Amino acid sequence: MDQDFFLLQKMKSGDESAIDEFVKKYYPAILKYSFFHVNDQSKAEDITQDTFERFFRSFPDYRHYGKAKNYLYVIAGNLCKNTYRKRKEEPLESVPEQSVWPLDRVIDSLVLEQALRQLPEEMRDVLILHYYQDLKLKEIAKIQEIGLPLVKYRIKAAKERLREILGEEEL
Repeated sequence: MDQDFFLLQKMKSGDESAIDEFVKKYYPAILKYSFFHVNDQSKAEDITQDTFERFFRSFPDYRHYGKAKNYLYVIAGNLCKNTYRKRKEEPLESVPEQSVWPLDRVIDSLVLEQALRQLPEEMRDVLILHYYQDLKLKEIAKIQEIGLPLVKYRIKAAKERLREILGEEEL
């Protein structure tokens, strides 16, 4: 049994410290994932809060089949998609204020984020989950509810499309 199983059992029995531990364990990853999708810290925080709210609202019916984090990614992904639908053409926002990156890295990051936004949603999602969230291909397949070969294809196609967008020979 994995650690999540025992943590979830404690949560189901009403252990408040287990709930806090669960949120502390997954909040940063879901926030980072949401931020990469919406590029707005405030909206990313709202999506993250909504993700946990929806998870806990459906928690009594939740059945643990694997990693709870994957289920949180599914919820967050759906909320991000809803945000995209509401504001399809939003300009790229500024870099977070607490950034201490050198200017070249900021510019490179902004260029890459803009290029990612030009990818179809399904390609962008697999790239974000794989490269920014460090998820394994099998985990991405579960989250996206697609086969492993399709995940591999989308990553390859997304990288090729990014090369075209960025005018580079190799990523």
